[in-house]
Amino acid sequence: MNYVENIRRKIGHDPLILVGSNVIIEKDGKILLQKRSNGNWGLPGGLMEIGETLEHTAVREVYEESNLEISNLKLINLYSGNDYSFTLKNNDQINVVTALYYTNQFEGVMNTNNEETLDLKFVDPKELPFETEQEYVTYINDYIKKVEKFS
Repeated sequence: MNYVENIRRKIGHDPLILVGSNVIIEKDGKILLQKRSNGNWGLPGGLMEIGETLEHTAVREVYEESNLEISNLKLINLYSGNDYSFTLKNNDQINVVTALYYTNQFEGVMNTNNEETLDLKFVDPKELPFETEQEYVTYINDYIKKVEKFS
């Protein structure tokens, strides 16, 4: 049982502050999107486990969701507040604090052999699939604004 599942057993659906990381992985001007198990597109990433740093969370989650090993992460921004409060389909209430990273250094063969990923593809960040969740659209727009800084 992971940290969130353990806490949820104790507090039910009450609001919970969660911390996580997402990563924009860039290759030839395109970014990696993940089609998540809910059918929507987003960025690879997920929630921090006890003892992890935000950067380690990013590296672990990307590997779990894509089989890619990433390095040389650069922090783009931190996100928190009312815009990042959600009620999930199961009625769990969450307020998420997210670190958004960028990298163009990765290795490995992408695969979707896991519970969280239906598909992975590199796309033009200005031409996102219709089913991209708004949270990730915000992150990607911030990346577009800052991309020259990392080039």
